[in-house]
Amino acid sequence: MNKEIVVIIGGPGTGKTTIIDGLLAKGYCCYPEISREVTMEAKKQGIEQLFLENPLLFSELLLEGRKKQFNNAVAETQDVVFLDRGIPDVLAYMHYIGDSYPVFFDLACREHIYTKIFLLPPWEEIYVSDDQRYENFEQAKLIYNHLTETYQKYGYNLIEVPKGTLEERIHYIINQL
Repeated sequence: MNKEIVVIIGGPGTGKTTIIDGLLAKGYCCYPEISREVTMEAKKQGIEQLFLENPLLFSELLLEGRKKQFNNAVAETQDVVFLDRGIPDVLAYMHYIGDSYPVFFDLACREHIYTKIFLLPPWEEIYVSDDQRYENFEQAKLIYNHLTETYQKYGYNLIEVPKGTLEERIHYIINQL
């Protein structure tokens, strides 16, 4: 079996982190979403919401972190590594807010190729806002559309994960590997 670098994507509040935590509990190698880490680090420096105040800087920090995650995933000894979001997510969010970005963002997407992409659809029943998730459900659906378009632009075949219990969703993902 070749190395599988698998990304789980979806708009805010679709269950990505819950699935990653569930895969971790089953012994899979998983890398967490890093945007909360970047946001918390900025808050320590007195920037309340870096994504809103300086979206390009926030996106550059995310891009660097996700490139590092990709390279670490390649170096892992496990055959399968799951990532909570991938590099094209950064571009999808830039498209969502209508910001432009330097060409190296596009190059990063072309140079770091994932094996499989699992897409979680918007799911209003489980959607919750919190301190780091300021989007409402309608905005979450728009983000989902931008994610879909961006990943497809880079040639990915998106595997949509059906709504269901955590166990059903994990079982579906594992069976697709």
